[in-house]
Amino acid sequence: MQYIKIILVLGFAFFSSISYSQVQETLKYTSSNKGKFFVSWGGNRDSYSKSDIRFKGDGYDFTIKDATAKDKPKGWHVDYINPTRMTIPQTNFKLGYFISDHYTVALGVDHMKYVMHRNRNRTIDGYIDLPTDESGSVYNGVYNNESVFISSDMLKFEHTNGLNYVYGEFARFDDISSIFGIQNTDVFQINITEGLGAGVLYPKTNTTLLEKERYDEFHVSGYGLSANIGLNLLVLKHFFIQLDAKGGYINMNDIRTTSNTSEHAEQSFYFFQRVISFGGIFKL
Repeated sequence: MQYIKIILVLGFAFFSSISYSQVQETLKYTSSNKGKFFVSWGGNRDSYSKSDIRFKGDGYDFTIKDATAKDKPKGWHVDYINPTRMTIPQTNFKLGYFISDHYTVALGVDHMKYVMHRNRNRTIDGYIDLPTDESGSVYNGVYNNESVFISSDMLKFEHTNGLNYVYGEFARFDDISSIFGIQNTDVFQINITEGLGAGVLYPKTNTTLLEKERYDEFHVSGYGLSANIGLNLLVLKHFFIQLDAKGGYINMNDIRTTSNTSEHAEQSFYFFQRVISFGGIFKL
Protein backbone atom coordinates (compact mmCIF):
# COMPACT_ATOMS: atom_id res chain seq x y z
CA MET A 1 0.00 0.00 0.00
CA GLN A 2 2.85 2.33 0.85
CA TYR A 3 4.46 1.69 -2.54
CA ILE A 4 1.19 2.52 -4.32
CA LYS A 5 1.00 5.88 -2.54
CA ILE A 6 4.58 6.72 -3.53
CA ILE A 7 3.90 5.82 -7.18
CA LEU A 8 0.74 7.94 -7.22
CA VAL A 9 2.56 10.94 -5.74
CA LEU A 10 5.44 10.64 -8.23
CA GLY A 11 3.00 10.23 -11.11
CA PHE A 12 1.02 13.30 -10.10
CA ALA A 13 4.23 15.36 -9.83
CA PHE A 14 5.41 14.14 -13.25
CA PHE A 15 2.19 14.98 -15.09
CA SER A 16 1.87 18.32 -13.26
CA SER A 17 5.34 19.32 -14.46
CA ILE A 18 4.41 18.38 -18.04
CA SER A 19 1.21 20.45 -17.85
CA TYR A 20 3.12 23.40 -16.39
CA SER A 21 5.72 23.20 -19.15
CA GLN A 22 2.98 23.15 -21.78
CA VAL A 23 1.41 26.26 -20.28
CA GLN A 24 4.80 27.95 -20.24
CA GLU A 25 5.35 27.07 -23.89
CA THR A 26 2.03 28.61 -24.94
CA LEU A 27 2.52 31.75 -22.83
CA LYS A 28 3.74 34.49 -25.14
CA TYR A 29 6.80 36.54 -24.28
CA THR A 30 4.82 39.69 -25.05
CA SER A 31 1.95 38.77 -22.71
CA SER A 32 3.78 40.34 -19.77
CA ASN A 33 6.16 43.31 -19.64
CA LYS A 34 6.98 43.68 -15.94
CA GLY A 35 10.72 43.50 -15.35
CA LYS A 36 11.77 44.25 -18.92
CA PHE A 37 14.24 46.94 -19.95
CA PHE A 38 14.14 48.93 -23.18
CA VAL A 39 16.54 51.25 -24.96
CA SER A 40 16.02 53.40 -28.06
CA TRP A 41 17.88 55.79 -30.36
CA GLY A 42 16.39 58.04 -33.00
CA GLY A 43 16.06 61.45 -34.58
CA ASN A 44 13.69 64.42 -34.40
CA ARG A 45 12.32 67.48 -36.16
CA ASP A 46 11.41 70.45 -33.98
CA SER A 47 9.12 73.48 -33.99
CA TYR A 48 9.22 76.35 -31.50
CA SER A 49 6.84 79.06 -30.37
CA LYS A 50 7.77 82.73 -30.36
CA SER A 51 9.63 83.90 -27.28
CA ASP A 52 10.91 87.08 -25.64
CA ILE A 53 14.68 86.83 -25.16
CA ARG A 54 16.21 89.11 -22.54
CA PHE A 55 19.95 89.87 -22.64
CA LYS A 56 21.53 91.28 -19.48
CA GLY A 57 25.11 92.26 -18.79
CA ASP A 58 27.58 95.02 -18.06
CA GLY A 59 26.26 98.04 -19.92
CA TYR A 60 23.13 96.55 -21.45
CA ASP A 61 19.71 95.14 -20.62
CA PHE A 62 17.36 94.65 -23.55
CA THR A 63 14.66 92.28 -24.73
CA ILE A 64 14.02 91.03 -28.25
CA LYS A 65 10.28 90.44 -28.40
CA ASP A 66 8.55 87.62 -30.27
CA ALA A 67 11.78 86.09 -31.50
CA THR A 68 11.31 83.12 -33.80
CA ALA A 69 13.54 80.12 -34.36
CA LYS A 70 13.98 76.98 -36.43
CA ASP A 71 15.67 73.62 -35.96
CA LYS A 72 18.73 72.45 -37.89
CA PRO A 73 17.95 69.03 -39.41
CA LYS A 74 20.53 66.81 -41.05
CA GLY A 75 18.08 64.49 -42.81
CA TRP A 76 18.70 60.78 -43.25
CA HIS A 77 22.41 60.56 -42.60
CA VAL A 78 25.06 58.01 -41.58
CA ASP A 79 26.03 60.29 -38.67
CA TYR A 80 23.06 58.93 -36.71
CA ILE A 81 24.89 55.61 -36.38
CA ASN A 82 28.51 56.79 -36.64
CA PRO A 83 29.89 56.56 -33.05
CA THR A 84 32.30 59.44 -33.64
CA ARG A 85 29.64 61.81 -35.03
CA MET A 86 26.29 60.64 -33.64
CA THR A 87 25.94 63.69 -31.37
CA ILE A 88 25.96 66.05 -34.36
CA PRO A 89 22.40 65.40 -35.71
CA GLN A 90 19.19 66.03 -33.78
CA THR A 91 18.84 62.85 -31.73
CA ASN A 92 16.78 61.15 -29.02
CA PHE A 93 18.04 58.58 -26.51
CA LYS A 94 15.95 56.76 -23.91
CA LEU A 95 16.60 53.95 -21.40
CA GLY A 96 13.62 52.61 -19.48
CA TYR A 97 12.21 49.87 -17.27
CA PHE A 98 8.75 48.33 -16.92
CA ILE A 99 7.71 48.59 -13.28
CA SER A 100 4.48 46.76 -14.22
CA ASP A 101 2.90 45.38 -17.38
CA HIS A 102 1.59 48.82 -18.33
CA TYR A 103 3.81 51.42 -16.66
CA THR A 104 7.40 52.44 -17.33
CA VAL A 105 9.99 54.78 -15.88
CA ALA A 106 12.76 56.09 -18.10
CA LEU A 107 15.67 58.49 -18.44
CA GLY A 108 16.20 60.26 -21.72
CA VAL A 109 18.10 62.94 -23.59
CA ASP A 110 16.47 64.92 -26.40
CA HIS A 111 19.20 66.60 -28.43
CA MET A 112 17.26 69.34 -30.23
CA LYS A 113 18.67 72.33 -32.09
CA TYR A 114 17.42 75.91 -31.82
CA VAL A 115 18.51 78.64 -34.25
CA MET A 116 17.11 82.13 -33.71
CA HIS A 117 16.17 83.83 -36.97
CA ARG A 118 18.36 86.85 -37.64
CA ASN A 119 18.90 89.44 -40.38
CA ARG A 120 15.34 90.70 -39.96
CA ASN A 121 13.49 93.40 -38.02
CA ARG A 122 12.45 92.71 -34.44
CA THR A 123 10.93 94.78 -31.65
CA ILE A 124 13.49 95.69 -28.95
CA ASP A 125 12.83 97.15 -25.51
CA GLY A 126 15.63 98.25 -23.15
CA TYR A 127 19.03 99.91 -23.46
CA ILE A 128 22.59 99.34 -24.65
CA ASP A 129 25.31 101.55 -23.16
CA LEU A 130 28.69 99.97 -23.89
CA PRO A 131 32.03 101.82 -23.51
CA THR A 132 32.89 103.72 -26.68
CA ASP A 133 36.11 101.71 -27.13
CA GLU A 134 34.04 98.54 -27.69
CA SER A 135 32.95 97.85 -31.26
CA GLY A 136 29.47 96.94 -30.02
CA SER A 137 28.94 100.53 -28.90
CA VAL A 138 27.57 101.27 -32.38
CA TYR A 139 24.33 99.74 -31.07
CA ASN A 140 24.17 102.06 -28.03
CA GLY A 141 20.82 103.64 -27.38
CA VAL A 142 17.56 103.48 -25.48
CA TYR A 143 14.99 101.31 -27.21
CA ASN A 144 11.34 101.77 -26.39
CA ASN A 145 9.63 98.89 -28.20
CA GLU A 146 11.34 99.95 -31.44
CA SER A 147 11.70 97.96 -34.62
CA VAL A 148 15.40 97.20 -35.12
CA PHE A 149 17.20 95.17 -37.78
CA ILE A 150 18.87 92.26 -35.95
CA SER A 151 21.96 91.62 -38.06
CA SER A 152 24.33 88.68 -37.68
CA ASP A 153 26.95 91.13 -36.41
CA MET A 154 24.65 92.38 -33.66
CA LEU A 155 23.51 88.95 -32.50
CA LYS A 156 23.97 85.28 -33.27
CA PHE A 157 22.01 83.11 -30.83
CA GLU A 158 21.82 79.33 -31.26
CA HIS A 159 21.43 76.27 -29.07
CA THR A 160 22.92 74.03 -31.71
CA ASN A 161 25.04 71.57 -29.78
CA GLY A 162 22.36 71.55 -28.68
CA LEU A 163 19.12 72.34 -26.90
CA ASN A 164 19.69 69.32 -24.64
CA TYR A 165 16.65 68.27 -22.60
CA VAL A 166 17.74 65.70 -19.98
CA TYR A 167 14.61 64.27 -18.37
CA GLY A 168 12.89 61.57 -16.39
CA GLU A 169 9.65 60.11 -17.71
CA PHE A 170 6.69 58.14 -16.40
CA ALA A 171 4.62 56.49 -19.14
CA ARG A 172 1.83 54.03 -19.86
CA PHE A 173 2.11 51.23 -22.44
CA ASP A 174 -0.89 49.39 -23.94
CA ASP A 175 -1.13 46.56 -26.47
CA ILE A 176 -3.74 47.39 -29.13
CA SER A 177 -2.90 44.51 -31.49
CA SER A 178 -6.33 42.91 -31.13
CA ILE A 179 -7.94 45.95 -32.76
CA PHE A 180 -6.11 44.98 -35.96
CA GLY A 181 -6.80 41.25 -35.62
CA ILE A 182 -3.21 40.36 -34.70
CA GLN A 183 -3.09 37.08 -32.77
CA ASN A 184 0.59 36.21 -32.41
CA THR A 185 2.08 39.28 -30.74
CA ASP A 186 5.44 37.53 -30.42
CA VAL A 187 5.77 38.03 -34.17
CA PHE A 188 4.25 41.50 -34.42
CA GLN A 189 2.67 43.73 -31.81
CA ILE A 190 1.21 47.23 -31.93
CA ASN A 191 1.33 49.33 -28.77
CA ILE A 192 0.33 52.84 -27.86
CA THR A 193 2.24 54.87 -25.27
CA GLU A 194 1.56 58.09 -23.37
CA GLY A 195 4.07 59.76 -21.06
CA LEU A 196 4.86 62.76 -18.89
CA GLY A 197 8.38 64.05 -18.33
CA ALA A 198 10.37 66.69 -16.48
CA GLY A 199 14.03 67.59 -16.46
CA VAL A 200 16.77 70.15 -16.95
CA LEU A 201 18.11 72.00 -19.99
CA TYR A 202 21.85 71.60 -20.56
CA PRO A 203 22.48 73.54 -23.78
CA LYS A 204 25.73 74.38 -25.53
CA THR A 205 24.75 77.85 -26.66
CA ASN A 206 26.60 79.35 -29.59
CA THR A 207 26.41 83.13 -29.10
CA THR A 208 28.02 86.22 -30.56
CA LEU A 209 26.48 89.24 -28.81
CA LEU A 210 27.12 92.92 -29.62
CA GLU A 211 30.36 91.97 -31.41
CA LYS A 212 31.83 90.47 -28.24
CA GLU A 213 33.95 87.33 -28.41
CA ARG A 214 32.01 84.21 -29.42
CA TYR A 215 30.91 81.97 -26.55
CA ASP A 216 29.99 78.29 -26.88
CA GLU A 217 30.03 76.16 -23.71
CA PHE A 218 27.71 73.69 -21.96
CA HIS A 219 25.74 75.11 -19.04
CA VAL A 220 22.69 74.06 -16.99
CA SER A 221 20.29 76.82 -17.98
CA GLY A 222 16.80 75.94 -16.77
CA TYR A 223 14.08 73.30 -16.76
CA GLY A 224 11.57 71.65 -19.05
CA LEU A 225 8.23 69.83 -18.89
CA SER A 226 6.90 67.51 -21.58
CA ALA A 227 4.13 65.14 -22.65
CA ASN A 228 4.14 62.65 -25.48
CA ILE A 229 2.04 60.07 -27.27
CA GLY A 230 3.56 57.37 -29.41
CA LEU A 231 2.94 54.33 -31.57
CA ASN A 232 5.25 51.37 -30.84
CA LEU A 233 5.66 48.63 -33.47
CA LEU A 234 7.30 45.55 -31.92
CA VAL A 235 8.81 42.90 -34.21
CA LEU A 236 9.93 39.40 -33.14
CA LYS A 237 9.48 40.17 -29.42
CA HIS A 238 12.62 42.26 -29.03
CA PHE A 239 12.91 44.97 -31.71
CA PHE A 240 10.76 48.03 -32.22
CA ILE A 241 10.18 51.18 -34.22
CA GLN A 242 8.48 54.00 -32.36
CA LEU A 243 6.82 57.14 -33.69
CA ASP A 244 6.27 59.90 -31.14
CA ALA A 245 4.61 63.30 -31.03
CA LYS A 246 6.06 65.24 -28.11
CA GLY A 247 5.33 68.71 -26.84
CA GLY A 248 6.42 70.73 -23.88
CA TYR A 249 7.52 73.91 -22.16
CA ILE A 250 11.09 75.13 -21.67
CA ASN A 251 12.13 77.86 -19.25
CA MET A 252 15.78 78.93 -19.29
CA ASN A 253 16.63 81.82 -16.99
CA ASP A 254 20.42 81.41 -16.99
CA ILE A 255 21.77 81.05 -20.54
CA ARG A 256 25.47 81.86 -20.76
CA THR A 257 26.19 84.31 -23.58
CA THR A 258 29.76 85.52 -22.98
CA SER A 259 32.81 84.48 -20.98
CA ASN A 260 31.72 86.99 -18.30
CA THR A 261 29.66 85.02 -15.75
CA SER A 262 27.59 88.12 -14.90
CA GLU A 263 26.17 88.23 -18.43
CA HIS A 264 23.34 85.95 -19.47
CA ALA A 265 20.10 85.60 -21.40
CA GLU A 266 16.62 84.47 -20.38
CA GLN A 267 13.85 82.94 -22.47
CA SER A 268 10.89 80.58 -22.27
CA PHE A 269 8.96 78.90 -25.07
CA TYR A 270 6.94 75.89 -26.15
CA PHE A 271 8.30 73.15 -28.37
CA PHE A 272 6.91 70.33 -30.49
CA GLN A 273 8.91 67.30 -31.64
CA ARG A 274 8.25 64.63 -34.25
CA VAL A 275 10.40 61.63 -33.37
CA ILE A 276 11.24 58.32 -35.01
CA SER A 277 13.35 55.91 -33.00
CA PHE A 278 14.58 52.32 -33.12
CA GLY A 279 15.15 50.13 -30.10
CA GLY A 280 15.12 46.86 -28.27
CA ILE A 281 13.29 45.38 -25.28
CA PHE A 282 14.73 42.60 -23.15
CA LYS A 283 15.00 40.97 -19.74
CA LEU A 284 18.32 40.69 -17.93
